[in-house]
Amino acid sequence: MIKIYTSPSCSSCRKVKKWFDEQKIPYVEKNIFVATLNEKELTEILAKTENGTDDIISTRSKIVKENGLDLDNMTIKELIAFIRENPSVLKRPIMIDDRKLQVGYNPDDIRVFIPRAQRIAQWECQAGRCPKYEECEHIKDMGSDERPKKKS
Repeated sequence: MIKIYTSPSCSSCRKVKKWFDEQKIPYVEKNIFVATLNEKELTEILAKTENGTDDIISTRSKIVKENGLDLDNMTIKELIAFIRENPSVLKRPIMIDDRKLQVGYNPDDIRVFIPRAQRIAQWECQAGRCPKYEECEHIKDMGSDERPKKKS
């Protein structure tokens, strides 16, 4: 199951949720200001980052700047406690599943969350090889000039 960590005032969070809804991909939303992230969730997020804290923590955050924090010298336990106490330092949205993590909304990169079978079906439809071409939901929103020619 995909988890999306959000905040109410985040426009990128709204875009991500809209995208998942349009793709009919189920997700669980967790508002980082309503439900405190637990140690297990934060450990899972940190374990899936490619660049550690740089991927998920905003160094431009007021709390980080004002306190001159050196995140790289914190232990994992200290870092997790800091994030739990100051969830506003997290970049948003954070999307995570069993294998992947993505931060922020990028219309190209987010496609990695589309299940493989669904991606293949979309490619086939967009190439005009869909057996249900006329009513196919993958291409119905395309204008007639954008639709591929149906292949026999």
